[in-house]
Amino acid sequence: MNSKPKIPIHLKITFLISIIAALALAGFYFYLNNYLTDNTFNRIKLRLEREASLAKTFLEKDFSGIFNYQELDAFSDQVGRDLGLRVTIMGPAGTVFGDSELDKESLKTVENHLNRPEVQQALSSGKGVSRRYSKTVKKYMLYLAYPFGNDHVRGIIRLSIPLSDIETISSRLKRVLIISLSFSFAAILLVSFLVSVFISRPLREMSWTAASIARGDFSNKILVHSNDEVGDLAESINYMSEQINSRIQEVISSRSRLEAVLLSMFEGVMVVDKDGSILLMSESLKKTFQVTSEFIGKRPLEVVRNIEIQEIVDSVIELKEGVESREITLLLPDEKIFLIHAVPVTRGNNLEGGVVVFHDISELRRLEKVRQDFVANVSHELRTPLTSIKGYAETLLQGAIDDKKNARDFLEIIHSDADRLAKLVEDLLDLSRIESGKLKMTLKPCRLIPVVERVVSLLKKQSGARSITIETDINKNLSMVMADEKRLAQILLNLIDNAVKYNKEGGKIIIKATESKGFIIIEVIDSGIGIPEKELPRLFERFYRVDKARSRELGGTGLGLAIVKHIVHSLGGEVSVESYLEQGSTFRFTIPKA
Repeated sequence: MNSKPKIPIHLKITFLISIIAALALAGFYFYLNNYLTDNTFNRIKLRLEREASLAKTFLEKDFSGIFNYQELDAFSDQVGRDLGLRVTIMGPAGTVFGDSELDKESLKTVENHLNRPEVQQALSSGKGVSRRYSKTVKKYMLYLAYPFGNDHVRGIIRLSIPLSDIETISSRLKRVLIISLSFSFAAILLVSFLVSVFISRPLREMSWTAASIARGDFSNKILVHSNDEVGDLAESINYMSEQINSRIQEVISSRSRLEAVLLSMFEGVMVVDKDGSILLMSESLKKTFQVTSEFIGKRPLEVVRNIEIQEIVDSVIELKEGVESREITLLLPDEKIFLIHAVPVTRGNNLEGGVVVFHDISELRRLEKVRQDFVANVSHELRTPLTSIKGYAETLLQGAIDDKKNARDFLEIIHSDADRLAKLVEDLLDLSRIESGKLKMTLKPCRLIPVVERVVSLLKKQSGARSITIETDINKNLSMVMADEKRLAQILLNLIDNAVKYNKEGGKIIIKATESKGFIIIEVIDSGIGIPEKELPRLFERFYRVDKARSRELGGTGLGLAIVKHIVHSLGGEVSVESYLEQGSTFRFTIPKA
């Protein structure tokens, strides 16, 4: 931006007109001054001529005889007083007979005037004019001389006036002229200022409107209706403003739609320019990579700190065609797996940049792993009892059936493994029905205490065998829950059964229930061996066991807690766990109130 001080255009116009006016008035002054000076001189000269001619006439009339010095001096004095001029009368030989500026004694000593220029000119041409310094009166004078005499030149009469008088008149004229021209200049200056303000007003308005347009404000219009170039310019600026605003709105609309599509995509999107610098990142991608600082203009490596992503961007910029695909694993706060597709953006044969799309396939890979684990676990869980059943059955078929004592033990093992298989199949079917949404539940208000008592009675034998005490801490006035009673019992059975299995000899189990914000919170608290903290996040996964050997020994399938989680979610509640090693565990779930 220009830092120089800005001079308004109306001041420039005023200054320009002032210069022109000053030059014009100065020229007019010099012309008029010369003209008035010359005119004044000519008028005075003409006056002298008339008055000299008149004096000549009087002399020719009144002094036709011999000259008398006294009479001629008196005549010159009288004429000099009447006319306010110096009057000199001399004879044809240049002898001064009378002078209005000299007394009688001075006349006797005055020098002969025959050689004076005006006298010589008067004698030769009938009129003499001269400007010169008078030694007699010590002044610069204007002289006008006429010869007089009827038949022949009897003498010369000369009228003179000091040039200082002419200069005084000229000075007065100059003063009047200067004052008049000064007032004229001031009037021109004022009028030019007003006119320049009037002329420049639409230009200032156009300048202000153009600045508003540059700032992005298109609401202002120039209200100039003059039918000239200024009016045409105002209409052009207004039209230009409308067109620019229309184009900008189109660009903004298009960009907004594009950004809305890109930013709302679940997949992460990154747009780079032809140099590989980032132009755009979708919100989902910024959240994924926890980008909070400014990213525009930076390279991907500076923003996401991953060399593989930078390599993908560099590769697609270099290739200028085709699709670059790669699957990468990022160690963010949580491990995530992305399938990245990158394509160049070209216009004609020119590369404009590239688009990189990040597909989060972490859940897909996790589900694949879960499926693989599930198949492996199911296979393992089925193979173990099936192998046992097959082995003992073969032993019986090979003759052990005749050994009644061992045959009975073998049959009990086969029966136990068959029960284990049946329970595993039943749990798998339950879990499959729950996850597919095919498990039908009848939700109705039911009381919690009877369900808890029934489940506790079913586990009484198991808990009694290990001297484990089961207590309930449930208010009799507790609100009813909205649930399927059979599935509620299944939740409690799994949780209390686990609390018995993984408790200590002579341990204790407490079943509590409280109300909070439209839900009943149910807790199963045991004093058992506890669960390591690192195992807690995976505790509700299918077939996940903290202690696999002990779990199988106790007859667990590894599906109980997964079933509990899905049933609780189906009932509209949440399930969680708190546990500390050697201090026990607390399983907590919520059920909506009826």
